Amino acid sequence: MIREPVVSGTFYPGDPRALMRTIDSYLVKVDAPIRAKAVVAPHAGYVYSGAVAAAVFSSVALPPRFIILGPNHTGRGAAMALYPAGQWRTPLGTAPVDEEMNARLLDECRLLREDPAAHAREHSLEVQIPFLQRLAFEFRFSAICVAATEYDGLEQLGHALARAIRSMSEPPLIVASSDMNHYESAEVNRRKDQMAIDQVLAVNPAGLHRAVLENDIGMCGFAPTVAALVCCRDLGATKGELIRYSHSGEVTGDDSEVVSYAGMVVH
Repeated sequence: MIREPVVSGTFYPGDPRALMRTIDSYLVKVDAPIRAKAVVAPHAGYVYSGAVAAAVFSSVALPPRFIILGPNHTGRGAAMALYPAGQWRTPLGTAPVDEEMNARLLDECRLLREDPAAHAREHSLEVQIPFLQRLAFEFRFSAICVAATEYDGLEQLGHALARAIRSMSEPPLIVASSDMNHYESAEVNRRKDQMAIDQVLAVNPAGLHRAVLENDIGMCGFAPTVAALVCCRDLGATKGELIRYSHSGEVTGDDSEVVSYAGMVVH
């Protein structure tokens, strides 16, 4: 099964050479890459969030395996949907699903379901793949689309991810795909986002869940990020770092109604 791209040519260039040039223009040279357990990277159009995503991926040592967790914007499919065996196509070629890792994840988490329908039109996971293709070259990945928002289920998923990762000889990097607050002023976004960012940097999944819901923070990928933080804490992570923060107004010149983006690393 090959998952064809759905936002190629809109969220990012559809021409391979143009896509490589775009990604390369955002990359940052880092002398000592961080050995991270997870990153939080945005998933908007590259013109808005590509520099933030590239800064995050440039800042860490990239292994040959990834678990990508993203929100479900479409409402299709299972609440916790694992993409089954196959490949994902982008203008840069195809990236293979890690069948062995999928099997371990399914064994560890009874809430996971193999379901390509949840992924068919979802952009939040797709936009991460070209960065990995450009920087990690030969790699395998598992993709989980998360529609569930209840803390108990997200905690179960996070614990299961940690158990699966402990059983692997090559631990994957977790990529939690999320933009930050949506469609308020840059000033309001920054204030709201800081409450969420503080919890990520403290590796506090329950705190992030509570902060987002109690303060009406429009962090679309908070649920996959909560699961990622549970996993990271189980694996011994103690802190996070904010690599870069931005918002769409920096591109459009209009700060009155923006979407913001935070690139973070947990280690």
